[in-house]
Amino acid sequence: MPNDYFQFKQFRVEQGDCAMKVSTDACVLGAATDVTGFTRLLDIGTGTGLLALMAAQRNPTVLVEAVELDQAAATQARANFAASPWADRLTLHAMPLAQLAAICPVTFDGILCNPPFFRNSLRSPDARRTTARHTAEDSLTFAELAGFSAAFLTPIGQLTVLLPPLEMQQFEREAAQAGLFPLTRLVLHHRPGSKPLRHITAFSRRPGTVVIRPLLLHEAGSEEYSAAFRELLGPFYLAL
Repeated sequence: MPNDYFQFKQFRVEQGDCAMKVSTDACVLGAATDVTGFTRLLDIGTGTGLLALMAAQRNPTVLVEAVELDQAAATQARANFAASPWADRLTLHAMPLAQLAAICPVTFDGILCNPPFFRNSLRSPDARRTTARHTAEDSLTFAELAGFSAAFLTPIGQLTVLLPPLEMQQFEREAAQAGLFPLTRLVLHHRPGSKPLRHITAFSRRPGTVVIRPLLLHEAGSEEYSAAFRELLGPFYLAL
């Protein structure tokens, strides 16, 4: 059973009231996304607030906003923000994305999202976990995410998304219709030779050749973290 909190080197994530807990792939998303030079960033579906907190740690001047429709998760994320060293740069909007779109007066250099993606799998008996994990009628759709990002990114802004490979292909089609195209892709593998686990893809308004690189989470035949993973998550994980 997951702990009610996850302690990082510079901040703590309380997660007892959140349907989706801190995960390894989400931590990779937060650590790998390029936030260099960003002045304003949005975390869509922030949950515990993890990605927003990681961005605030990595960029000492960026203003980070986060949106979360689940009220219990939003309350917990707001508390996590307030308890962090970067409370003055973190803002939480407890509302659906469509509502934020209707009132948002600014654009963003970067948008981060670990969106729902289990389109056809069995629904969880936990309704809040279902909302956090499923697309279509349950919560945020790929089309909504792509459309919002196209409308609220600066001209040179980037949207970075974490999805399994098949769902990423589906999202790329929605993104292309909205005028956003893959720029870079980080492919997560458990260990050498294993099938791709997740894709972390950055999108921009400029079509071109996608720069692809792999990331192994573990060494061959071992549960030890890989050297690349240790370097990436070293600023965050207590054990690294």
